Amino acid sequence: MTPTISVSGLTRRYHSQLALDDVTLHINGPSITGLLGRNGAGKTTLMRIIAAQEFASGGSVRVLGSSPVENGAVLRRMVLVREDQTLPRLRVGHLLRAASWFYPNWSSGLAKGLVADFNVPLNRNTRGLSRGMRTALGIVIGLAARAEVTLFDEPYAGLDAVARQLFYDRMLRDFADHPRTILISTHLIDEAADLLERVLVIDRGRLVLDEAADDLRGAATTVSGTVDAVEKFAAGRAAWARRTIGSQASMVVSGVLDDDDRALARLLHVSLTPLSLQQLVAHVPGWSNSDPKENQSA
Repeated sequence: MTPTISVSGLTRRYHSQLALDDVTLHINGPSITGLLGRNGAGKTTLMRIIAAQEFASGGSVRVLGSSPVENGAVLRRMVLVREDQTLPRLRVGHLLRAASWFYPNWSSGLAKGLVADFNVPLNRNTRGLSRGMRTALGIVIGLAARAEVTLFDEPYAGLDAVARQLFYDRMLRDFADHPRTILISTHLIDEAADLLERVLVIDRGRLVLDEAADDLRGAATTVSGTVDAVEKFAAGRAAWARRTIGSQASMVVSGVLDDDDRALARLLHVSLTPLSLQQLVAHVPGWSNSDPKENQSA
């Protein structure tokens, strides 16, 4: 089966800066995939190249089996919503009408419902919109397009928690009825964790993690207690992020724990706290400048 998005050996240089370094990934749809990483890691650059809004320095990108560059047939089946997007200076209603002409799967009914949900003013010019309203308008276009490939790059700047939850709910509801390939970048990892079927992590331009989200849930645990007890529990396990304060210690151990592990924890009087997806991503080897297996004392 041809991947919906196929990226092979992708690099992007800006003079002496390497923004993307030999990135290879393949996404089969329909699915919702999270693209995670620190600011400046290369997420936006990757999305812009996939959407043919920027050129690669090396490697290749295929979307729906073809290069998206100057390919109207592919571009009409794809939408990119960015945090810093520039909107044409039109009345909101006119902009939505123009979008409906471009995207063949456009849903006027969904657009109307989203406009009402987010209180987007149809008669206002886009240049008079607040940051939050510009963001909401981008979400309306991104979802109502029902594009086979939908890219959201930090799509909720200026939205409060209630509006962000509204976005998640509407996206999931429409995805269930009209499946497509959705790639969403976010720094609000735990907030979006339940949406994701797959997780991609980029660090300093390199893809450092590509896993099914279900495989990551419960894949690492913080063990806390006395130094001796924690060391006994962690013996023979992959462990990192060790911290000690006096006689107390904590460390992260990898692997899903079973009933025997929990019985041992009770025996040793250590506490077990599963890492959230955001915490787990922060511990991906190579994520930070320090060695994640190096002892850390406070």
